[in-house]
Amino acid sequence: MQRPYDSLTPLITSNPDRAAAMQAFVDALWPALHPTGVSWLGFYVYQSGDELILGPRRDKPACSPIGLHGACGQAFTSRTTLIVRDVADLGPNYIACDPRDKSEIVLPLLEKDGRCWGVFDVDSWDVASFDESDEEGLTMLLKHAGLTHA
Repeated sequence: MQRPYDSLTPLITSNPDRAAAMQAFVDALWPALHPTGVSWLGFYVYQSGDELILGPRRDKPACSPIGLHGACGQAFTSRTTLIVRDVADLGPNYIACDPRDKSEIVLPLLEKDGRCWGVFDVDSWDVASFDESDEEGLTMLLKHAGLTHA
């Protein structure tokens, strides 16, 4: 199903307060993306050590903290987007917060100097729900919101 990234741009504004910008971002995206098959979306933020901490998300709780061995950690450490066609392919490296999730896309969030400060994670109950068009659309929105400089 086509996702409405371009129509969301007016709802996303750059906000110097990162926490408020993350919350506004998930609040704007959830009503538009949930009907397209998205089961969860949210942020994980790096604070220190080898874990990511759950940030603003919609629309259910999730695991926190999570280790860097999972999909979010892989996107964080590599500073590249990870599109997971089928989470079963990740084997023991998959962190299953909701066992119904079948696919996900994780985008790294980069500072101007290239350091990664967290990730944006989107899950679906369908296999192969995400592709490069989702990466492009989400990256555009994250940049517009001032949440990444990728």
